[in-house]
Amino acid sequence: MSAPEVLQVGPYPAWDQERLDAHFVMRKYFEADDKDAFLAAHGANIRAIATRGELGASRAMIDALPKLEIISVYGVGYDAVDLAAARERGIRVTNTPDVLTKDVADLGVAMMLCLSRGMIGAESWVRDGNWQSKGLYALQNRVWGKRAGILGLGRIGFEVARRLTGFDLQIAYSDTAPKDYATDLRYVADPVALAAESDFLFVTLAASAATRHIVGPAVIDALGPQGMLINISRASNIDENALIDALSAGRLGSAALDVFDGEPKIDPRFLTLDNVLLQPHHASGTFETRKEMGRLVFDNLSAQFDGRPLPTPVL
Repeated sequence: MSAPEVLQVGPYPAWDQERLDAHFVMRKYFEADDKDAFLAAHGANIRAIATRGELGASRAMIDALPKLEIISVYGVGYDAVDLAAARERGIRVTNTPDVLTKDVADLGVAMMLCLSRGMIGAESWVRDGNWQSKGLYALQNRVWGKRAGILGLGRIGFEVARRLTGFDLQIAYSDTAPKDYATDLRYVADPVALAAESDFLFVTLAASAATRHIVGPAVIDALGPQGMLINISRASNIDENALIDALSAGRLGSAALDVFDGEPKIDPRFLTLDNVLLQPHHASGTFETRKEMGRLVFDNLSAQFDGRPLPTPVL
């Protein structure tokens, strides 16, 4: 019996690629110059899509694959997958939750610390010889004892909250409803109200049509000229134009961002600002987590083809 054919939308680390190649026929869509021709040539036999969270799977791609059974997402976010198209045809969708939760939370807290204490500039101050020639580095801002708001208290948001308790921060959160597992945290229903009483606002909610630009002018202005926005969720949750305008005008103090519209080609205006910390969408970027994510992608595909229950189904 021939191995199942899988449409691979983007590259994976070598250890994952070797495993996938050994068990499936991987049709590497991302290497094709003419992608429409590639789908026309191989689409009839494709039974699965292996993709990444930011790449997803469009309706057009799904429609081009008549034998498609499953879309396996390498990442926790699946907002770039056309779930309606998958649901219409009974196509399963999986992601890789839990294994990346704590790494993402770690990076969010690290970005808060790094930007608050001016660590990037301070490191340059030493390397450039300014410490010796000009003296001490400029004073920065305290973290401990301040107020943190968490917009979206899912797995990642809860892990952020757990870490922040070690800094004696006052922590509140906003979500669609209070969470029964967050009895020690204060619930604030309105994101604008949450921002108004936060020094640090962490955006950790899942992306959807309902959350698009939930962090817009009202939330940003409520956070204010002393506030910091930290986004470790999805770029679509932030109104980037409003964010850049507020940062440029000083209406928002600072922002630490791991995700961007159109990444990796980000808005060049970000590069002119000295009150932002820019990261290359690598919150889950540790060897340990990426290996676990790759294993889940493979395990979901194998389970589908073997007729076993899927380890981490979304749909």
